Amino acid sequence: MSGILEGKRVLITGVLTEASIAFHTAKLAQEQGAEVILTAFPRPTLTERVAKKLPKPAKVIELDVTNDEHLGRLADVVGEDLGGLDGVVHSIGFAPQDALGGNFLNTPFESVATAMHVSAFSLKSLTMACLPLMQNGGSVVGLTFDAQYAWPQYDWMGPAKAALEATSRYMARDLGKQNIRCNLVSAGPLGSMAAKSIPGFAELASVWDDRAPLEWDLKDPEPAGRGVVALLSDWFPKTTGEIVHVDGGLHAVGA
Repeated sequence: MSGILEGKRVLITGVLTEASIAFHTAKLAQEQGAEVILTAFPRPTLTERVAKKLPKPAKVIELDVTNDEHLGRLADVVGEDLGGLDGVVHSIGFAPQDALGGNFLNTPFESVATAMHVSAFSLKSLTMACLPLMQNGGSVVGLTFDAQYAWPQYDWMGPAKAALEATSRYMARDLGKQNIRCNLVSAGPLGSMAAKSIPGFAELASVWDDRAPLEWDLKDPEPAGRGVVALLSDWFPKTTGEIVHVDGGLHAVGA
């Protein structure tokens, strides 16, 4: 029996460690039949080492999503390797330290602008860079952390994720006529490299211990990766502008 991504070509950003959702997405995508290409920044060599642990070899391309030069050559580089794309995974987020950890009211605009550019605007710029390769339509899937709430310690990454969620909806509106779907997976907290950069992350994650209907494992990114792979597949042909929660059900319950 063939996998649900058989014959698909997918570009995946954000593979930094084996603990990342992006790594598990790449692993599952390959197991489900996809050809995968990875992007990395600022240390492609780190991603190349991690990529060796995937089931199959995957090329790694250096890509800074805030660099117009990198974005401008992306389609040519990926096209040489895969010919085209059927899916794009946006697993990119960054905020300077002074935009996190309880410093919300004192964060300068320069740091907020960086968080917005890297974490939200990049969904649009990455997708547009890949658009020439998606002549037959496809699926764009990003990763968010439920932006309808103000989370402890998360500070300006919260508004950045809210901007990401709005960006995905507007992209769904404008790219639907090209048969390109744009959706997000809202994952629960995981002990990834990104999480470790958030001061007081343990306080945020502890909310899941008390409120999530389904037991949540901080060390298991696979459920979120499965959600991404499902949205990349043809099993959601008419779903766009959606946010699929893979968070143990916490989003559905009150205190």
